[in-house]
Amino acid sequence: MALAIRPPPADGRETQLVLDQRFRPFLEQYFTAPQTFWGNPRTGYKTLAETALDFLSVPDKVLADDNRYLSITGCVFRFCPERGLIWVDLNGAHPFVVFAAIDWIKDSKTPDQSGAEYTLWIFPNHPIDPDHIPGALLHSVARWTAHPPQGNTEIQQIANAILVDPDGTPHQIKPAAIGANTFTLPPSTEQKAQP
Repeated sequence: MALAIRPPPADGRETQLVLDQRFRPFLEQYFTAPQTFWGNPRTGYKTLAETALDFLSVPDKVLADDNRYLSITGCVFRFCPERGLIWVDLNGAHPFVVFAAIDWIKDSKTPDQSGAEYTLWIFPNHPIDPDHIPGALLHSVARWTAHPPQGNTEIQQIANAILVDPDGTPHQIKPAAIGANTFTLPPSTEQKAQP
């Protein structure tokens, strides 16, 4: 099942997307890997599809790039430091779909303090070689992490990045390898996002 989504207008249609009756089945089809960062061992963990929906429960933006790539962002209801991104490559018969979540490291400073640290979890529906991550995905993650969460002025510092295979196998990668906390401008003025 694929979502038939036309490119959004400049200001996006994020609320309509998360309310669309086809959105939850889309998440359930493409996000099936086990996850253990959202929930706890005693009460259980949510499915990855339910987790993705939680991380988009407060819609932010829906952006289209090159009439091929779709980026959907949002955050957790009542706790916008925890944010989600769904990235879709619409080219081909089998869409390449990735869910990424920024999760606050509770042992670090509180999210309202400068220097709070976060883990970026990445769940693709197809295996990704950490050394060959698609450039369009890197661009979307860089753009997303270059903006602070709703209601905050601090850019989140991604201390860890975990790439999770579709079978649930996690791989620690460098945050910059997925584009976290990097933001590129045109080649003559290339800069990194300031911590």
